[in-house]
Amino acid sequence: MTTVTEATFTAFDHQCMARALRLAERGAYTTRPNPMVGCVIASDGEVIGEGWHQRAGEAHAEVLALQAAGDRARGATAYVTLEPCAHTGRTGPCADALVAAGVARVVAAMRDPFPQVDGAGFDRLRAAGIEASSGLMETQARHLNRGYLSRQERGRPWLRVKLATSLDGRTAMANGDSKWISGEASRLDVQHWRARAGAILTGAGTVLADDPSLTVRLGDGTPFEPPLRVVLDPGLATVARGRVREGDAPTLYVHTADAKPPRQIDAQRVVAPAQGSNFDLLAVLQLLAARGINEVQVEAGATLAGAFIAAGLADEILLYVAPVLLGDRARPLFGGLGIDTMAQRTQLEIVDARTIGEDQRLLLRPLAGR
Repeated sequence: MTTVTEATFTAFDHQCMARALRLAERGAYTTRPNPMVGCVIASDGEVIGEGWHQRAGEAHAEVLALQAAGDRARGATAYVTLEPCAHTGRTGPCADALVAAGVARVVAAMRDPFPQVDGAGFDRLRAAGIEASSGLMETQARHLNRGYLSRQERGRPWLRVKLATSLDGRTAMANGDSKWISGEASRLDVQHWRARAGAILTGAGTVLADDPSLTVRLGDGTPFEPPLRVVLDPGLATVARGRVREGDAPTLYVHTADAKPPRQIDAQRVVAPAQGSNFDLLAVLQLLAARGINEVQVEAGATLAGAFIAAGLADEILLYVAPVLLGDRARPLFGGLGIDTMAQRTQLEIVDARTIGEDQRLLLRPLAGR
């Protein structure tokens, strides 16, 4: 397999891969735990087939694109956003399908770090005499599948902390009232971020104070797989109550080893290591990765949100800033960061900023080592 620079590829190569990435993104709400993958097949400067992986267990992007291309796939180039698989899972190897179709060239955005693939797909293509290269628009491909790649390469999901704040950095009044800081447009926007998450995580305190349902409510008929609702509840104080147990979405309670579950309560639960009532948050994420969770969206109060930041586990912060002031008696955005000097400050990079209704939505990522 050959990894080459962007400059080696033609403008048409870029055009086809950009289209494949857009196709892949269509599976954002339905493919997990699988990655999002798109494929475009082209011949003589013309796109002759395309497809994207729509749901785990169903046909992969390459197979769908080959079906669309038919006999014209022979001698063509296949552009795919991730290395074609070389193993049999619930579907057959895509590398074999490309070989059987007689394509002459395969361009992938990136290698697949999944142990049963990880270069084997490229090896199978090259053994059949197919030109195989990767690296075209790899940065974009990695961003698209950042959750899947985090699970494969780091052994934990990608973690996003979602918060809504006033201009003066407050998330709720002193009595806990937080409805609503952000506007209706922002609350709808959050549903799309929830839909792409494999799990929505909160703490027992939020369940007791706010009684959230933590479900996806798109309202437009868009298909999605309901995310797992995860409640960090050391003593299982909330297991018998709350809207978080209602509806079709599954719920998982994470508790300490000495917790005593109430009788006659049938709830999905798992033990995680803890010191006192404080969980080992990395261990919690590793437990979720073992369940096939690629992305976790944290929707919790200042203490738990701050704990993930302080532990260096927050990969991005989704922050809705409303044009309101709540005053110095209102509750802060984060708690427990332990910052006493400017040298200890956590510096963030603004990845994206846009207006959502009356609010500003910021997507931020902590800068490494800061």
